[in-house]
Amino acid sequence: MTKKVKTEWISVDGGKGQTYDAYLALPPAGTGPGILLFQEIFGVNDHIQGVAEQYAQDGFVVLVPDLFWRQQARVALGYDGEDRNQAVSMMKALVPEEMQADIRSSLAALRSRPETTGRKSGALGYCLGGRLAYTAAAITDVDAAVAFYGGGIHDQLALAPKLQCPIQFHYGAKDESIPGSAVESVRSAVSDKNAEVLVYEGANHGFNCWDRGTYHPNSAALGHGRALTFLAQHLF
Repeated sequence: MTKKVKTEWISVDGGKGQTYDAYLALPPAGTGPGILLFQEIFGVNDHIQGVAEQYAQDGFVVLVPDLFWRQQARVALGYDGEDRNQAVSMMKALVPEEMQADIRSSLAALRSRPETTGRKSGALGYCLGGRLAYTAAAITDVDAAVAFYGGGIHDQLALAPKLQCPIQFHYGAKDESIPGSAVESVRSAVSDKNAEVLVYEGANHGFNCWDRGTYHPNSAALGHGRALTFLAQHLF
């Protein structure tokens, strides 16, 4: 019988007597290096769960913390209309210090899993999550990080000198929310680090998301392959 990816929601200790949920995807082999996967602004929705399962199929133990738990637990939003408005509002309500606490606590939860014992752990994120993967690389001891179209990284370049691991950035050349000047500011800030900055011609923000109108299959496939190669190199 062919082994499959196993998924479940688990509880994470958020400190101060609080807990929050995280989506766990286990590889068919049952064990592997860990990936802390950070969501877009739309919550741990079907797409992000699908991304977790994709990387689990590739051999990683993937944990996706519910970053909006203080506002609305397990919220899962679409990409247009009122759902998008709600997503933007919830993102704006996030508190940086709380996000950093959640990065640390979810990483601790990932590393405490028996499936990751003795293995390395990395951070991966998209959109909002891309910025948090970058933050994780600066404030924790993750072994590698990958940030897809991380909004706001160019406004947090003070963290760049603190980067402690190899990191890979992916941007769409047509992303109006992250213009070329912002990408080049990131490139300059990490020029003395073990960092790659990759730009995809013809791709817009959200190019990896197969549920969005901005999905760009060629860039998504190329980006996934590059990220997978990078994470395999540094985590296995």
